[in-house]
Amino acid sequence: MAKGLGKGINALFGTVDTNEETVTNVPLKEIKPNPYQPRKIFDKAGIRELRDSIKVHGVLQPIILRKKDDGYEIVVGERRFRAAKEAKLTEIPAVVRELDDQEMMELSVIENLQREDLSPLEEAESYEFLMKNLNLTQAKLAERVGKSRPYIANFVRLLTLPEEVQVMLRDGSLSMGHGRALLGLKLKKNIVPLAKKTVAEGLTVRQLEKIVTHANENVSRETIKPKKVPVYIRESESQLRNKFGTAVNIKRRDKKGRIEIEFLSDDDLGRILEILNVKFDDE
Repeated sequence: MAKGLGKGINALFGTVDTNEETVTNVPLKEIKPNPYQPRKIFDKAGIRELRDSIKVHGVLQPIILRKKDDGYEIVVGERRFRAAKEAKLTEIPAVVRELDDQEMMELSVIENLQREDLSPLEEAESYEFLMKNLNLTQAKLAERVGKSRPYIANFVRLLTLPEEVQVMLRDGSLSMGHGRALLGLKLKKNIVPLAKKTVAEGLTVRQLEKIVTHANENVSRETIKPKKVPVYIRESESQLRNKFGTAVNIKRRDKKGRIEIEFLSDDDLGRILEILNVKFDDE
């Protein structure tokens, strides 16, 4: 199963196995796209490849539909539907299920989570959607999809980035690593310009992390004007930022000091506490 979803779709919704269900050929003209489709971008090259395969072998796996008014709506299989239309087919094999709106939304999201070409932002939106509609905490969702809580939290935090940056994550211009690095920037107003610079210059995640670290050090100098920070302190801050995926500062006075770790929400705090292996009785 793609994306390593662990218990995955069976744990969350049931099975999408259509082997024991009746497969019917449904006219394409009677089928409408899924109104709750979480995927925003369909790879045109991938659709063309699937179209060519369908021309030779046909549609090997039926799509899943639900009856709606005088036609049908796609639940699972929109790529196959689009490719079948491009292949000039008039009908497509399908399984028709009785699903309410919530069941349809859930199944659509889970099917997309199993795809390997999901963008970081689409994956983040899928996790957030499941948490809201299934009333799950990050910890519960992580358990049910076979991921760690920090893994889920790191994706969901991408949704706090500015919309312009989210677009870059959605279209693949920026990676998950780039997004995490940008989240560590202290001056949030500089996130969009730095994201644009990253795309324009093709910066690697490591290069971006160095820029963020340097920018944060400059902010500290301008606002606090501290004494020169020892190299080992700066390196330690950089390592901690990479570990926690957020801004971290080490403040030292004489032989004492403190470590400040920034968090953006209660869920983000929970993610950091889990990394620190801090647990509470009521969890």
